[in-house]
Amino acid sequence: MERMIPTPTGPITVTEENGAISALRWGEGRSDETPVLIDACTQIEEYFNDQRTVFDLPLSLNVSDSQRAICAAMQSIPFGETRTYGDLSGLLGIPAQAVGQGCGRNPIPLIIPCHRVLGANGLGGFSGGTGIETKVALLKHEGAASLLI
Repeated sequence: MERMIPTPTGPITVTEENGAISALRWGEGRSDETPVLIDACTQIEEYFNDQRTVFDLPLSLNVSDSQRAICAAMQSIPFGETRTYGDLSGLLGIPAQAVGQGCGRNPIPLIIPCHRVLGANGLGGFSGGTGIETKVALLKHEGAASLLI
């Protein structure tokens, strides 16, 4: 099941499996109605309307233990703050490159905020929306844009 919601960064489609959010992607999708999908879209709308800084949704991550640890580390980054790949590398005891790859494989971007992870000397990458432009828009929305200057 999936549900699409329009956002300032383009349409986002959220996927639910077995009562939990399992994926999020930028792009058009169906508009199925389940309580979890409706709640997810409501929370995303609240996020973009400056009414929410933390997502509170059931998530289903069908990923490796290493990827699960990277996702948990990303979820611990507060709204409006950023960390570097190196910061998460030190926290998790894995190479910064592995953290970057894990951010790129994040199945639920935005809700698991990989946009809050930056390179030591730049933005790093972003696999959602239009890429770096979407990452910058999300960071600006959260008031973290001053970190980019």
